[in-house]
Amino acid sequence: MLTRRSLLLGGIAFTALLPASQADAQQLQDILRGILPRRGIQTVSISTRFAPGTIVIEPGKYSLYLVLSRGKARRYPVGVGSEGRGFRGTGTIGRKATWPSWTPTPDMIRRDPKKYKRYAGGVPGGRNNPLGARALYLYRGGQDSYFRIHGTNQPNTIGRSVSAGCIRMYNNHVIDLYNRVPVGARVVVI
Repeated sequence: MLTRRSLLLGGIAFTALLPASQADAQQLQDILRGILPRRGIQTVSISTRFAPGTIVIEPGKYSLYLVLSRGKARRYPVGVGSEGRGFRGTGTIGRKATWPSWTPTPDMIRRDPKKYKRYAGGVPGGRNNPLGARALYLYRGGQDSYFRIHGTNQPNTIGRSVSAGCIRMYNNHVIDLYNRVPVGARVVVI
């Protein structure tokens, strides 16, 4: 039964949740919308036609799945490309790198020169590199697509649509995936 007292106590409890900063406000908003992903790797049941070893990415669910067997997969939370930017369809892992260097693509520099032009010469691998601890390079038709599955030095972007198109993972998660997936593995983004 809804009473004035329960309504008042509920309002007081809700105000205790009010954010102290804009970052807290964004996190609270994400939680209330129900889109903040679980932080851990999970083994999940899935219905899939893809063979074991295939990486399946669902950008709308901020999830990457490594198919283990028919009906089972490892699920990793990911960050994805901003709307209209991102790899779609199928490809393969054409190359893998540990603590990779990073250079923005010419398209990224053209789109946002203030942000990217200073990095045109590249950024060496390491903790300050946007590709994080590992990178898996997506190829299509034997050619580099310039899309990557990689770690990040911005873990707060996992579960969001913020990147220039690549799939971002927590560094410890991309290391786990890197160790499980060979060059040549199939990647499907749906």
